Amino acid sequence: MRSDARSNRLRILEAAAEVLAVPGDTSLKSIARRAGVGQGTLYRHFPTRESLVLQVYWEEVDELVSAVPALLSTLCPPLALRAWLERLLSVGRCTPEFADAMSGATGALTEQCRQAYQPLLDALSALVAANRTAGTIVPGTTADDVLLLLGPLWRVGADERERARAGRLFTVLLRGLCPSGAAQDAPAPEEARQAG
Repeated sequence: MRSDARSNRLRILEAAAEVLAVPGDTSLKSIARRAGVGQGTLYRHFPTRESLVLQVYWEEVDELVSAVPALLSTLCPPLALRAWLERLLSVGRCTPEFADAMSGATGALTEQCRQAYQPLLDALSALVAANRTAGTIVPGTTADDVLLLLGPLWRVGADERERARAGRLFTVLLRGLCPSGAAQDAPAPEEARQAG
């Protein structure tokens, strides 16, 4: 990549991080304007909104991907899956733009979007495979299935009542995915925080 193209890409990512961090106009046009580039330049680097948002949140994606081996080495597969999904749910609820990108990314992916999204899908696939090997997940379940099921939980409101609802729904999701019961041994995400 040429140095001017690399510089444009970095400016776009920095501008996107600033724009996405505050409520208001988070359009790609607004991001391009803040980066000081034309929309064509933005689209050459990031052909979809999802690909840009996933790159902005790459650090979170990287942490989620890196967490899988440690989770699988210290927890049984259902609890490792639960812990990882709690973390993913937390990231998505704290950063709605990331949740929107994850939801959009489950459809047709551009190559740029796949580069950001695929490692996350691979990490979740490793957790699903570990549960498949252990016989603790519904046969035929895929990582894409799990992300699709998790999507609505990112949109549950932020007040105390809605957080409790999200915790209950998360437990229902886990019971459906891992009916053996091992994934339900720990409290749901919000219940765990309230108990701590």
